[in-house]
Amino acid sequence: MSKFNTIQKPWGFEEVIELNEKYMVKRLTMWAGHRCSLQYHNLKRETIYVLSGVIKIITGSTQETLEEKLYRAGDAITIEPGVVHRMEGVEDSVYLEASTPEMDDVVRLVDDYQRAQK
Repeated sequence: MSKFNTIQKPWGFEEVIELNEKYMVKRLTMWAGHRCSLQYHNLKRETIYVLSGVIKIITGSTQETLEEKLYRAGDAITIEPGVVHRMEGVEDSVYLEASTPEMDDVVRLVDDYQRAQK
């Protein structure tokens, strides 16, 4: 395992590489056939950079206006606060997330693992 703080998730795991008052960097592993919550952030801005595998990233201004695109090694996307989004593993994938430091700023709209907001 990693020397970093590892957080197990139902879809894979996150390794927190750096967390300070200005920014956060995580290395995420997402298993094929799994996906994170359909969610948005009130404050957090994040950039995703794919290291390996293929992930589908779904984004939109609302749940009704979602678009999806496949991302492979070397591809990147920046997700602004308020944008509805979800990552899905098409293959076992590893990607970096560099973001503002609001680690708990997540509003889950839909979740395969029953973690949606009440």
